[in-house]
Amino acid sequence: MLSTPALAVLVLAASTVTATPESEPETTPVPQAISLQSRKTPRGHVNSIRKRAAKAIGVPLEDFFLGTDLQWFGNISVGTPPQTVSVVFDTGSETLEFASTECKSCTQKNKFDPAKSSTFVRGNRVSTLPFATGVGVDPVVDDDYVLTIRSATDTVTVGGVAAKGVSLFTIIDQTPKFNLDPFLGIQGMGSSAEGFFAAVVKTGLPSLFSLFVTPNKVGNAELLIGGIDKTKFKGDLIYADQTGEGDWEVESSQISVNGKTTSRLKRRRNIIFDSGTSNILFDTQTTEAMYALISPDIKPFDDEPGAYGLPCSKIGSLPAKIDFTFTSQAGKAFNLTIPSEELNVGPFSSDPSTCQTLINAFDGLELVGGSLLKHYYSVWDVGGQRMGFAPNGKLVS
Repeated sequence: MLSTPALAVLVLAASTVTATPESEPETTPVPQAISLQSRKTPRGHVNSIRKRAAKAIGVPLEDFFLGTDLQWFGNISVGTPPQTVSVVFDTGSETLEFASTECKSCTQKNKFDPAKSSTFVRGNRVSTLPFATGVGVDPVVDDDYVLTIRSATDTVTVGGVAAKGVSLFTIIDQTPKFNLDPFLGIQGMGSSAEGFFAAVVKTGLPSLFSLFVTPNKVGNAELLIGGIDKTKFKGDLIYADQTGEGDWEVESSQISVNGKTTSRLKRRRNIIFDSGTSNILFDTQTTEAMYALISPDIKPFDDEPGAYGLPCSKIGSLPAKIDFTFTSQAGKAFNLTIPSEELNVGPFSSDPSTCQTLINAFDGLELVGGSLLKHYYSVWDVGGQRMGFAPNGKLVS
């Protein structure tokens, strides 16, 4: 999920823009195969705390699946004694917020109870936190994903490593759209070390984390804080510079669909990588340029502005391979690919005969989410300000 503060000047609601005519499709060049080795973490003074926390922290992740993979979430503990809090580890936001017993509109079970924590310190700052992308595949419309949060501090524990006095927010009110969630909140994992992650890094772990998010039928998804699990991917990691401020962005030189591109798609753009978003989002003209290379039957779905679909009877095995081309730190082109089977994210609830497709239009935003990330092992290197990718070998055929 992408919170509005991470968008800077971007607007919340998608507007409608008439697509300009595209040039004739061009054949996509095939990038060279490359291999890179990960940088070694600099050696430093090893104190007793570092020795205790030298081992990377693994957090098992559960797939929130409703016909398609939506989000991956896992458990942290908050308070003294610890209370289990389930969260999405969200690279599209930077803060920790979760439902508390003060939230009467939150329907989730086992909400965090501040009264039961001896280390909880309640703050006085109350604010609202709107999101530009939501829990599922539907576009955000009319501020339907908004949290009301209160500042606080408490001890946060992950994998047996406790960080004291972590700044966080308790959710005291939320819009009904969030009631679909099986988890209590969101742990922001932005590109600057904040909150719990910053506290863990101070114990001596490398300032990076890795995500192994897999399709529901594969399972065994994991967040690894402070380490890289080489058993979970094939070949070598390819690293690219991270250019975002707070969010995670990598510059792309072009997008191609089914091996073809157009003048609209063959241009440089900074693409956000958001582990808390299911679909991919691009401006209207780019969205429609991609769909034009898939099928003329894909049309805007009026009931949900920004969403597109086509008759479920036509989607079948429709070719829809989407390649995003990036440049590695070694200066070589490489592709990250969304396979054709990700195109169909299921029927619209208001019209079950029409199936939604995975690209949503959102003017001013260019973002990829779980539909791409679940096919790669990804490394989010805060200290090195870079991202690493390798095929995870778990592609769904």
